[in-house]
Amino acid sequence: MTNRYPAQAMRPSFKSFLLATVAAVIAGTTPRAAFAQEASGNPAEEIIVIGSYAKSLGDARNIKKDSVIQKDVIVAEDMAKFPELNLAESLQRLPGVQITREGGEGRRISLRGLGSDFARVQLNGMEVLGNVDSAQDSRGQRTRDRAFDFNIFASELFSRVEVEKTFQAAQNEGGMAGTVGLFTGKPFDYGLGGKGAISAKLGTNQYTKDAQPRIAAMYSQNWDNRFGVALSVAYGRRETTEQGHNTYNYVNPSASTLQGLVANGLDISHLTSAQQAKFLSGDLYFADGNRISSWNAKMERLGLTGAVQWQPADNLLLTLDALYGQFTTHRDELHLATRPLASTGSVAFDTAAGSVWPAIFRTSSVINDLEWDDSNYATMTDVTGTTFGSEHRRSLNKNRFYQGVLTGKWDASDRLTIDAHVGFEKSTYKTPYDDKFYMRAKGNLIANYGPDGQSASFEYPGWDPTDPANYAMDSFYYRSFNNESELREGTLNLHYEMTDALTLRAGGAYHRFKQDGIDLFYDDNVNGTRSKTRGTAVGDITSVFSNSFGSWLIGDYAAGFAKYHEYHRLEPNIDGTGGALQDIENVYTTTEETVSGYLQLDWDSELFGSRFRGNLGLRGYHTDTHSTGWIQGDSYAYLGTTDVSGSYSGVLPAMNAVLEMTPELLLRFAATQNLNRPGIGSIAAKGSAFQDSDSGEITASRGNPNLKPYKDTTLDLSVEYYFGKVGLLSASVFHKWIKNFIGSQTLENIPFSETGVPYTTIPGATADTIVKEFDMPVNVPGTKSVTGVELAAQAQFSFLPKPFDDLGVVANFTYVDADKAITGISKTSYNATLYYENELWGLRGSLSHRTRWYTGRSDDVMSASTRGFEGSTYLDAAAFVNLTEQLQLTLNAINLTNQKDTQFWGQNRYLYNQTQSGTTYMAGVGYKF
Repeated sequence: MTNRYPAQAMRPSFKSFLLATVAAVIAGTTPRAAFAQEASGNPAEEIIVIGSYAKSLGDARNIKKDSVIQKDVIVAEDMAKFPELNLAESLQRLPGVQITREGGEGRRISLRGLGSDFARVQLNGMEVLGNVDSAQDSRGQRTRDRAFDFNIFASELFSRVEVEKTFQAAQNEGGMAGTVGLFTGKPFDYGLGGKGAISAKLGTNQYTKDAQPRIAAMYSQNWDNRFGVALSVAYGRRETTEQGHNTYNYVNPSASTLQGLVANGLDISHLTSAQQAKFLSGDLYFADGNRISSWNAKMERLGLTGAVQWQPADNLLLTLDALYGQFTTHRDELHLATRPLASTGSVAFDTAAGSVWPAIFRTSSVINDLEWDDSNYATMTDVTGTTFGSEHRRSLNKNRFYQGVLTGKWDASDRLTIDAHVGFEKSTYKTPYDDKFYMRAKGNLIANYGPDGQSASFEYPGWDPTDPANYAMDSFYYRSFNNESELREGTLNLHYEMTDALTLRAGGAYHRFKQDGIDLFYDDNVNGTRSKTRGTAVGDITSVFSNSFGSWLIGDYAAGFAKYHEYHRLEPNIDGTGGALQDIENVYTTTEETVSGYLQLDWDSELFGSRFRGNLGLRGYHTDTHSTGWIQGDSYAYLGTTDVSGSYSGVLPAMNAVLEMTPELLLRFAATQNLNRPGIGSIAAKGSAFQDSDSGEITASRGNPNLKPYKDTTLDLSVEYYFGKVGLLSASVFHKWIKNFIGSQTLENIPFSETGVPYTTIPGATADTIVKEFDMPVNVPGTKSVTGVELAAQAQFSFLPKPFDDLGVVANFTYVDADKAITGISKTSYNATLYYENELWGLRGSLSHRTRWYTGRSDDVMSASTRGFEGSTYLDAAAFVNLTEQLQLTLNAINLTNQKDTQFWGQNRYLYNQTQSGTTYMAGVGYKF
């Protein structure tokens, strides 16, 4: 039985218990803690702070200040205690970083004017790739790309996150927007002896009302800085929901189509003559789908890290890091949408269904009223006799991640240091089942999208969406997916101090990346379920589902499978129904093998009496690409496999400089070139081949492993002022010139031998057979630019009188001006955190805002290729109280305002998808020993 998420607020018992418990502790135990200190003769000022947010800000600031490159840093407040519950949500507090969310939780980042595909992520110095799925097709549900999903790992596993915004030759090439470095704890980081920490949290969400446990523990043992072991574990379980209104964007039926519907019984007599004429003109765009939905998930996340450090000699350090992560999601998607049986697209009006359906479906719709805007978008439809589809989609998604990295550092002499690492990682994404349970219903609908088409309200007058008599069974649909990535990497670096002021660095790296996968679709027209299920009664296989927007019937898988003798399958049923699986897609394997090397000169000297430091270097690279993929034809038929290779190479110069005008005032400058490798889908060799049965003309397409990488030239200038223990004021401006963007090219009348698609895919063809049209992604000429400004400030108000001297603030603002072809970034974003923290207790509130952003653009006003997200503001809060030097209580509140997440399509920004995921509260206890 699927859980129900009703509209009313969370029960007072659980929510109030969480809030009241922490409030009582803060109010009641703080004086006792202080009294205990005074009674023992120790002043309160000597209490050790357990996990200091202000201290973590100061540590991060110092790393930034000492860096030669432009860098922002987040440091864990203590062992197993990152500032936020999610890495992405921590990163959004940094200037230039914006995030996307899934189920109310941060997922991907955009950095410095470029989308998530352009931000490279490293884990313990090694590049990392990890994808999870999205619940929604409109977000690119299953993506085989270069972006990293930060919700794979629990934040408690990490001790530090660094965002490198400028490039240096000693860094591996890639990540044109920047490089995010994730670091797990090492035993030598925590001093001598044994130290540990454990935290346990319990939360809930205003919609799901489930109990959400979250447990993290870490232990480190250091034997005299000669040998050490650190272990950590993080486990969490929670339910999420996103619920709201959505469409499949639009459908624009032709005049002949609409006239045919009226001829077949669609009743438009209630409309005025002007409305009838407009309806029949074929000018109108209708919302497609008209859905109320819930995307519900039960998520379980487990992470394990281990680090072993061995220093057999004073000049040699070996470190072995290992990380295992698993992220499992059981998802139920529940939709009530317009799904006509004898109409066009998924509009709200229908004509009479066939005899297989019950009598209520064998009547045509009546359109009672109709409104549209100046762009001919139908903003309101009032229809009697709408055909609906109730879709219950269930899926199991398993993500697994493995990484091992061995790092060595050898001080060969007073001036020569050698370091290296070798590593392997594997990331798998498997969906054993992704099934759909379809029913149909007959009722009435008033769908109103407001005068501008940017909002939605649905009414269902005169019928009961929870009455089985209004429904009939349709069919089952079975799917499965499997993606896998592997990475092998090795690096070697030499540092030679030529003088006290000059250091020569040189090194090389080997990088081999491989990704493959397969998507399996077993639709109901092939799997044989239509013939035995369609039109049958549903009273014994349904339950009522409710969310904030309505109640309707959904299919029960256990009951439905038992009734129709069905099960998840990708082959004919054991009862003989169903044909062979036909729809197999995205079958390809892609590898990239890169050898690179660099030479870099670092300096630390004086200029005009001020300290002047920096680096200047060159990095050369050569990449070989290889991809094999299926070529498919009509009905996804397998026609053969294509095998294509490519390569590219180049040299990247980089210069970073820091002038310390005073010990507190720094001026930074960088001039660099970097690259970003093409998207996985663009270089995949999968494709298609078709021959027209009448003309005999052949068309073909495939990916292009010979694509060149994106390449940028970037200038970066910043001024930074450091003061106090945590104080920082900074302003930076950057400009990027980017070339080698990827577009599509169509070649006409070329021999099969020049396409890279096997000519054997078309019966009777030869290498010289002419292909009428051949499509392939190519690099397009021209340069596009991005200009950005970042402002940041943080301060502790120690100059204020007590108790206000414990107040502090962190804030930043980012403005980006980018070419319209560059999507995935908001023009402006800002973040602010106000905190109060002393030895005994503290609290903080954070605000994060980003303005509207686009994921695609088109010059056509009504094209759904223009799409994006409206601006959003998220508010979070956190509090703690220290009961003893070792024991701490915490409270977190995430998404306090239950922010709406709104997607749009078209230049008029018509509503595409709007959901809310509720506020989450979490109370916990932490113990340090």
